[in-house]
Amino acid sequence: MNPIKNAFYAQSGGVTAVINASAAGVIETAREHGDKIGEVYAGRNGIIGALHEDLINTSAEPASSISKLRHTPSGAFGSCRYKLKSIEENRLVYQRLMDVFNAHNIGYFFYNGGGDSADTCLKVAQLSTRTGYPIQAIHIPKTVDNDLPFTDNCPGFGSVAKYIAISTREASFDVASMAETSTKVFILEVMGRHAGWIAAAGAMASDDRTEIPIIVLFPEIPFNRTRFIAEVRRKVEHHGYVSVVVSEGVADESGRFLSDQGLVDAFGHAQLGGVAPVVANMVKQDLGFKLHWAVADYLQRSARHIASKTDVEQAYALGKAAVELVISGKNSVMPTIDRIRNQPYEWKIGTVELSRVANVEKKLPRDYISEDGFSITRRCRDYLQPLMLGEDYPPYEGGLPEYVRLENNPVGKKLGTDFSL
Repeated sequence: MNPIKNAFYAQSGGVTAVINASAAGVIETAREHGDKIGEVYAGRNGIIGALHEDLINTSAEPASSISKLRHTPSGAFGSCRYKLKSIEENRLVYQRLMDVFNAHNIGYFFYNGGGDSADTCLKVAQLSTRTGYPIQAIHIPKTVDNDLPFTDNCPGFGSVAKYIAISTREASFDVASMAETSTKVFILEVMGRHAGWIAAAGAMASDDRTEIPIIVLFPEIPFNRTRFIAEVRRKVEHHGYVSVVVSEGVADESGRFLSDQGLVDAFGHAQLGGVAPVVANMVKQDLGFKLHWAVADYLQRSARHIASKTDVEQAYALGKAAVELVISGKNSVMPTIDRIRNQPYEWKIGTVELSRVANVEKKLPRDYISEDGFSITRRCRDYLQPLMLGEDYPPYEGGLPEYVRLENNPVGKKLGTDFSL
């Protein structure tokens, strides 16, 4: 068997505007180290691609296409929401993984995702210690929610923060121009189940040069209808209008999500979405103001056209670092972004053990939220500002951004059987 091991790379969970930049970092760096890493196989639709032996041969893609991943949003190889149970609970799944890895001489595992993906990567890393199978697993952080611990921030978040801040500012200008005889309240729903990082970015729309009346509703602050309505009334009376940025995970004082639909996703989390109309109905019932609401939804996480340059650079750097970590013999770790200073902004790559990351959620610190619970503090602004900095526009053709679609040629299957999830 070839002594040079091949690598497996996959994308997991909700995709972002810059996750493909991390993929480019992995693939291009692996190609530079062809004497240590053989082929890079991508899993079609995440870890499911490994279980189905549905692998993509990235070596068949020209260097120019891999380079274009850096400015292409979404997941180039497909993503998934699939949670691995423990090795003890589902030995057949892990045996299948080992069979596929062994058949394709895979010794390196790169999993690009958020908190649940970190847990999956940790379980794969445990194969080497519990079964003796030689696999090095590195988790590459990615999540627009920015809720992974031990890293200053997560790739994907900076671009979402930029998009939400810009959208809030632009929509607020629109509402301000119509407020005298029409809309007085605009409500924007953003992602964030338990952590209010994205919602906080909405407050960045207002600054010393461009003051805008904004109310932010954070998951970290229990929602109180009476206090909220009073704040809406106060801002409309003073400014003539107000913009409200509400996180999908806002809950009342009993802990019940305002937008809980009674459904769960593939990870067992409550299926959220639709908090904006709930809040809008409260404003309409209690104040009678004309209003509009919108849900940023996929638009916020796919907006590569206005991505943060900082975000793009960090996403690529973490993919590159992941390859360098396995070359240096590391296993069961995650490369991190370590902030050195705010002004001028400086950062470096660090590492953390995966066992410290998996299933741990980093919420917005209370001192990042204003005392009244409706805005952010200077400390939060100083944290957010560098992550939104810089423009990294994709090339345009015919007025539209030009993104790449890879051929994604399959690797020939070597096992005689398929696997049922």
